[in-house]
Amino acid sequence: MTDVSFFEHITQQFDDALPFVAYRKPNSKQLRAFYQEENSIHYNKDFTESGFVFAPFDNTQKSIIIPDTHSIDCNFSTVGVTHNLSEVILPDEDTLEKEKHLELVQKGILKINEGGLKKVVLSRKRTFPDTLTNPITIFKKLLQRYTTAFVYIWYHPSIGLWLGATPETLLEIKNRTLYTMSLAGTQRYTQDDKIIWGAKEKEEQQLVTDTIVTRLQPLTKNLSVGAVENHKAGNLLHLKTPISATLDETEVSLKEVINALHPTPAVCGLPVEKAKAFIIDHENYDRSYYTGFLGELNLKNETHRSTSRRNVENLAYRSVKKGTHLFVNLRCMEQTVKGMQVYIGGGITSASIPEAEWEETRHKLETMGSVLF
Repeated sequence: MTDVSFFEHITQQFDDALPFVAYRKPNSKQLRAFYQEENSIHYNKDFTESGFVFAPFDNTQKSIIIPDTHSIDCNFSTVGVTHNLSEVILPDEDTLEKEKHLELVQKGILKINEGGLKKVVLSRKRTFPDTLTNPITIFKKLLQRYTTAFVYIWYHPSIGLWLGATPETLLEIKNRTLYTMSLAGTQRYTQDDKIIWGAKEKEEQQLVTDTIVTRLQPLTKNLSVGAVENHKAGNLLHLKTPISATLDETEVSLKEVINALHPTPAVCGLPVEKAKAFIIDHENYDRSYYTGFLGELNLKNETHRSTSRRNVENLAYRSVKKGTHLFVNLRCMEQTVKGMQVYIGGGITSASIPEAEWEETRHKLETMGSVLF
């Protein structure tokens, strides 16, 4: 399928108010879409289903799956979808919004200093009323700008429309090997060769890494933690630690692994339940699918042995294996009646400075807000 027909197909789905998701994985040129021919909601029950899953931040709520019954693929090129990718200066924010976020961060720091929390991730949202109205165009711009991110557009007429370009993998499972990452700490990317991380960012990163390892140890074997590295996402840099392990799928279900990882301390805090309660009590809005997760669930991949005539005995051999690749729903936006609503947040520790945390959300806002104009 060509680029043009691919985008025409998902545009028609949107115009007909029928569910669909289109996406591209990091560092890939392959575009894929799943779509429904009816508008019912399919809820995920136990993560044994196959398709594209879209899950909320609150893990007590149901996640939605678009079954893999119908799909289309194409090799994405920039032909016909080139857009101006110059930096955009966003309109100034209301002073009241800044004051509200500074107050929220200060409450988080006080709670940490009281000993109730080690870390809490606090967020906010900003609505852009006068932006591009065509979400397919925004999706194309995200594809162009964020080649190393998981870029998606997701739509269901009963839920709404979401777009994003997330840098963070929740988990990937291939051939019983589980891959995940610890991603925390943020600074603005510059052209300087020397990158310096402060104590606050290093502490935050280590907390996330240690927690993921602790949660996975009872469920996996051969757990391995890689070296901390810099990870560029748009105009931002993060600290990333790759983590891998062997999963015994006959003993441990995918649901158990997902429940062990979500929500991660990178999007919620530590201890998780206390941080989650603080977020619900003090953020004063429903995160919905922001900081939830999304991606391929139990997709079948068929592998054939060599078809060489010298290997006739293997001609009939094939294996069908399931693969799962899920991403944390960061750097995302939601289309509302008021305009595009962009979600941003940051991790708060005892070393946090409210003004610096505000600036971090501003930098993250530029990452997504820049494609709206």
